[in-house]
Amino acid sequence: MEIRQTPANALSHVVAKAIINAPFEKVDIADWLLNLPDAEYQKCSVNHIAAGITSTYDGQPMSINVEMIGDALVVQHYVATQLRPDYCRMLSQSDVIGKNGRTKVQVLWELKATRIDDDTCEYTNEIHATATPEFLEFIAANGITLGQAAAARQLASGLHNEEETPLFAKSIERKALTGSYVI
Repeated sequence: MEIRQTPANALSHVVAKAIINAPFEKVDIADWLLNLPDAEYQKCSVNHIAAGITSTYDGQPMSINVEMIGDALVVQHYVATQLRPDYCRMLSQSDVIGKNGRTKVQVLWELKATRIDDDTCEYTNEIHATATPEFLEFIAANGITLGQAAAARQLASGLHNEEETPLFAKSIERKALTGSYVI
């Protein structure tokens, strides 16, 4: 189930960009993402805890990511809705575990490569978080307004995305140039 992000239930929207020093034709974000080793994922942020690849019951590829966003532990169940070498659209009903308990948010993660010239491309890492009905009940029960929750999520997501995006770009670059995640 995809919840459409509207101003009424939007939690955050962050975009970060970085340069990939590899030819566009060699970059394959879908292959990178669906074969990303756990240790490589952990190297891309101090807040990355674990990652793995699985599938849904109907066979759609899924990336499971565990990380800290701000002061919350987030377990993301990213189902691939579009997979191309230059673009991936991943949608998750994510578990959020914090000091006040556990709830769910929807997270849309878009990964994109755009050709700059023969030797470089730009990597865009875009994340939209949306409040689920469960999340709205959770914050109301804890005396938190949607505005307060959104402000905290926007700040935490922005900081996290700024850290991981250049490291994701370097990892994608290594994979494009060498076929490997290690130097």
